[in-house]
Amino acid sequence: MALKLYNTLSRKREVFKPIKKTQVGIYCCGPTVYNFPHIGNYRAYVAGDLLNRYLKYLKYKVKFIQNITDVDDKTIRDSQKENKSLKQFTKPFIDGFFQDLKSLNVVPADIYPKATEHIAAMVATIKKLLNKGLAYKTKNGDIYFAISKFKNYGKLAHIDVTQLKEGASSRVRADEYDKENSGDFALWKAWTKDDGKVFWETEIGKGRPGWHIECSSMSTKYLGQPFDIHGGGVDLIFPHHENEIAQAEGAEGRKFVDYWFHNEWLLVDGKKMSKSLGNFYTLRDLIGKGYNPLAIRFLLVSTHYRQQLNFTFEGLNASKNSLHRIWNFMKKLDECNGKGDAKLVDNSIKKAISAFEKCLNDDLEISGALAAVFDLIKEINISIAALSKRDADKVKKTMKLFDSVLGFIIVEEEAIGKQIQKLIDDREKARKGKDFKKADEIRDKLKKQGIILEDTPKGVRWKRA
Repeated sequence: MALKLYNTLSRKREVFKPIKKTQVGIYCCGPTVYNFPHIGNYRAYVAGDLLNRYLKYLKYKVKFIQNITDVDDKTIRDSQKENKSLKQFTKPFIDGFFQDLKSLNVVPADIYPKATEHIAAMVATIKKLLNKGLAYKTKNGDIYFAISKFKNYGKLAHIDVTQLKEGASSRVRADEYDKENSGDFALWKAWTKDDGKVFWETEIGKGRPGWHIECSSMSTKYLGQPFDIHGGGVDLIFPHHENEIAQAEGAEGRKFVDYWFHNEWLLVDGKKMSKSLGNFYTLRDLIGKGYNPLAIRFLLVSTHYRQQLNFTFEGLNASKNSLHRIWNFMKKLDECNGKGDAKLVDNSIKKAISAFEKCLNDDLEISGALAAVFDLIKEINISIAALSKRDADKVKKTMKLFDSVLGFIIVEEEAIGKQIQKLIDDREKARKGKDFKKADEIRDKLKKQGIILEDTPKGVRWKRA
């Protein structure tokens, strides 16, 4: 069964056919680094990661690009407030972004281009648009894209250009100076005193790029034009991705992207995330509350990317419990040494892999794929005590195969096990020395980490709660 992906441009599932038979180019919009990303942002990054991983599972050679917007109105505004250079201001947020991706076990992109390092490419694109009459310069030096000059503007968002109104979004309002049409958007913003030391001296004037031109120029620089897949949240469909299409196709006269991949919103307790409502969380907020980042990844992955995800702490706890079930299963496989029915194991594995792939081939239908994983666990658990080491290794290999896509099954079990074992040894030493207070403290510490101790004839063993 061939992979089908929902294409926002056509509003339907399409069989995925890359431009080059065995290679895929993906560009996913990254963070604007004026603060730490919130968990809604990470839903988009994890959705892109799931797509990237599954394409690699299907043996495609993937080139994955994710930008970093380190110059825009917000980064300039806030760096000026803190009296820092743009680079000084954005560095901790860029570092934090990479730390968060590592915590969520996101496969690193091949390239993370920064807007500030690609000004020349943006200027080159803007010059082409000016020469073709698709852009114009205002009296104060700003440069705008004239949407009335570009045929089929609105085709991604499926909007009627004539219905565009002044101030359709906050980003549109931020682009308004003395433009000719309310829908026209900024390609280049002339320097003003509010920009401080943030500017570039270029052939098109002294200033800085608009928000939209950054992604058009950086994506095509590294992936060519057209390229296969462009991803991001549904909030970026208009105006950002619509404007990217206009810029890239207007400048080059050919198609920009074949497939548009958009994930839905993340809600918190059924409401839009907002600091005023007290339901705004960054990844580090949740980790600070004691949650394993892989449980957060599980939650972000477990709802289909095109469905709204309602984040609740009940749901996060359920994700944690599901992970513990998986991890306990993996640990039990390490202890197998019986003489079970190899044919039964092989049939269960074959059935699970078939179901897993069938679901993910259907626009990354994750609920069915996860069901295939848990059905395998359920079937193997029935006779796990009798499983041979060889069969257990087959099951482990299958789980690792699934994890190459899911990214939360395999943990650094050996290193974790050594840490836990040291605490168990310290507890046993305390008990033998009649230091029961210390022994109880260690047990409580392990319990808080979700580790339960069991006394067996072979000594103390541990498992996840």
